Amino acid sequence: MLTYANQLTILRMILVPCFVLLIIYGHLTAATIVFLVAGATDLLDGLIARRLKQKTDLGQFLDPIADKLLLTAAFVALTFPSVPVPLHIPVWLTVLTISRDVVIALSALTIHLRTGHSLFPPSLLGKLTTAAQLSLVGTCLMAIFTRTFWAAIFPPVVFATLFLTLASGFHYAYRAIALINSYQAAESGNDKSRNQSSEG
Repeated sequence: MLTYANQLTILRMILVPCFVLLIIYGHLTAATIVFLVAGATDLLDGLIARRLKQKTDLGQFLDPIADKLLLTAAFVALTFPSVPVPLHIPVWLTVLTISRDVVIALSALTIHLRTGHSLFPPSLLGKLTTAAQLSLVGTCLMAIFTRTFWAAIFPPVVFATLFLTLASGFHYAYRAIALINSYQAAESGNDKSRNQSSEG
């Protein structure tokens, strides 16, 4: 049976194509509302899971996927020049962001296959990167209503997102390499112990 938290997570995933279609067809106010509702479900599902003690393996699997779907869809939609919004996310930043996510996903898969390790809690840099990406999407959407202010802060938000995306990407790579090295060192130590035991 799905918990309330899991249902909110699934609702967020359902809202992703709704957001994309609304923004592509120029229903900007409705698209903004849908994005805000989707963001609210992200806050609520975690809160409900903790308060009602409904943390599940399914929720831990679906929640980051739902977050990544929402952000990736928003980045891609807000990159196309044909989408009728005042501010567009630079193509190079969208490509960099998606490439980072793909590399992290492939690294996690490689680590799991190599070591069996399956828990990859987000780092502080990862959380800050997600916050910056959300702020960038929010800036683009808020510019629909008051362009002057949001256009002024848009460049700093873009470069803050760029910096955090690169920093978190390198940090995840460092963590992945360190985890694999520690696993190999432990495996090598176990082999030596077995060899010494057999010789004894």
